[in-house]
Amino acid sequence: MRKHFTITIHDDKGLKQVNLPYSVKSGLLYAVILFIAIGVLTLFGIIYLNSVIDDMVEKRTTMQKLMDKEYDKNAILVDSIKQNQKILQAKQEELATVEGRLDNIEGLIGLAPTQNMSVQERIELATLTSEEIALMFQSIPNGSPIEYKGVSSPFGYRNHPVTKKRSLHKGTDLIAAKNTPVYVQADGVVDYVGWSKGYGRLVRIAHNYGFKTYYGHLERFAVKIGDVLNKGDLIAYTGNSGLSNGPHLHYEVRFVDRALNAYNFIKWRVDNYDDIFEKEKKVPWHSLVKIITKNQSQLIKLPSSQRVVILRENSN
Repeated sequence: MRKHFTITIHDDKGLKQVNLPYSVKSGLLYAVILFIAIGVLTLFGIIYLNSVIDDMVEKRTTMQKLMDKEYDKNAILVDSIKQNQKILQAKQEELATVEGRLDNIEGLIGLAPTQNMSVQERIELATLTSEEIALMFQSIPNGSPIEYKGVSSPFGYRNHPVTKKRSLHKGTDLIAAKNTPVYVQADGVVDYVGWSKGYGRLVRIAHNYGFKTYYGHLERFAVKIGDVLNKGDLIAYTGNSGLSNGPHLHYEVRFVDRALNAYNFIKWRVDNYDDIFEKEKKVPWHSLVKIITKNQSQLIKLPSSQRVVILRENSN
């Protein structure tokens, strides 16, 4: 039996033969098989690693997208917080302004808020709605009872043009020709029609909240005692009766029989409705405001069309 094999090598120098034992041949065969096996395993390993790397890259891409989304959300949230901070600061400044204005209004009308009263409660107490303003202008004398052409004698102390004595002139004398129509300037009830010393022919009307109006030196009447009047109703015509030195209308506004400066009420309109609180200190406006704002459900609600007419009339 042969125990070796021959390898022939052909090169430039000729042929060479090398005799090797069979054990070397077996080793070479095993080496080739091992090399092939390692190559196959390496190939599968590379394929597996590529698959793992691709999966990791995909996961990394997904995570990056999620991180980008979260970053965008965070940026939006930060921006929203900044905007909310600006809004909050603006609201705080606005609240401070409102509180300052409330202090002024409360000072004008004599309101004294309690320590635990909220701003909303203070606003409800100190402000009036359009409906409430309309009701106030319907109930409390305002505007001129005749076509306004000026004042011949204002409210206050003066030397009487007839008696020449110094006394308090409780009304405002409005310039008017004889027989000028006179209209009531708030809802009310006629409680006097007739002759009164000094006033001559006089109409007196009782209004809500303790107010009364006097119309003196009249020529003739258009109402009688007990008549219920709406603002704007005709009540009389101007004249020169009583202690008068010429045709005009003597107009008075009183609160619980205390004479007020009627001129302030003649010039009282919707566009300056809060001026009266400062100009006329003899009226406890805070009580009237409380009644109007806190007892709305008990007040007579005017139709919206009538309220619009009232507001328009008083803004002209």
